[in-house]
Amino acid sequence: MTVPELARFGLEGGGSVLVDVDEEPGVARVSRQGRIREARATFETALGEVRDAAVVALTQFQTMARHPDEVEITFGVRLDAEVGAVIAKTGMSGNFEVKLTWRSHTPDTP
Repeated sequence: MTVPELARFGLEGGGSVLVDVDEEPGVARVSRQGRIREARATFETALGEVRDAAVVALTQFQTMARHPDEVEITFGVRLDAEVGAVIAKTGMSGNFEVKLTWRSHTPDTP
C-alpha cells in the first residue's frame, strides 16, 4: 500500500491546507505512515503565481488584431512543497484543474 506524501500549505488568514504531493525521488521514508512537509509558500502565494500566468496568457489573446469572442484557458496545476504551484505537463494529472473563461461581451439582461 502506498502511503501518501503530504505538504502543509499555510493560509494567509490562518490555518493550513494539506495537499497530496509526489514523493521526492531517492528519499527513503522513515515512517510507514508517510510524512507531512511544510511548504515554503502560502497557498495564496503559490496560486497567485499561476493566476499571474493566466493573466499574461489572456492578455496575449486580447491584444490580437482580430481577437476571438471567447477565450477559454484550461491547464492543470500541481502543488509542490518546495516550489509552490506549477502548471502541470500535458498528459500529467494535476492536483486540480483551473479553468478560466472570459467573454468579450456579456449577454443582455432583462
